[in-house]
Amino acid sequence: MKVVLLKDVKGQGKKDEIVNVSDGYARNFLFPKGLAAEATNTVLNDIKNKEASKAHKIEVDKAAARAVAAKLDEVKVSLKVKSGGKDGGGKMYGSVTAKDIAEALAAQHKIDVDRRKIVMEPIKAYGAYTVDVKLYPEIVGKIHVSVTEA
Repeated sequence: MKVVLLKDVKGQGKKDEIVNVSDGYARNFLFPKGLAAEATNTVLNDIKNKEASKAHKIEVDKAAARAVAAKLDEVKVSLKVKSGGKDGGGKMYGSVTAKDIAEALAAQHKIDVDRRKIVMEPIKAYGAYTVDVKLYPEIVGKIHVSVTEA
């Protein structure tokens, strides 16, 4: 008997897979526990629609990530950081983190990026840097960061 698994079943398959099982196993175990449903045309169409919906959502997310990556390549984020020492011309006080860059990007250019997507080591010196932002598994944007003395 062909059934569609509604949940992961050990030894049979994953959710939304169509598997062949014996009639007794389906009637006495899978159906009563709500683990599977009989593979009728309506159930098969529902699965196809779910897969199409999932693929469409992935494409929409990729397009949005590409648009944000294009915006990020054009912007430059400026951060002013205090310097340590009495004369003010010394080393940078503290460091610039991904959180600082995300907040400055939101404040200066109205682009919201999750700080966890910014891939970088803390910046501990003044200067210009390019920081990667992982927007989607294959899509990486770049932010140009300028760290100056306050």
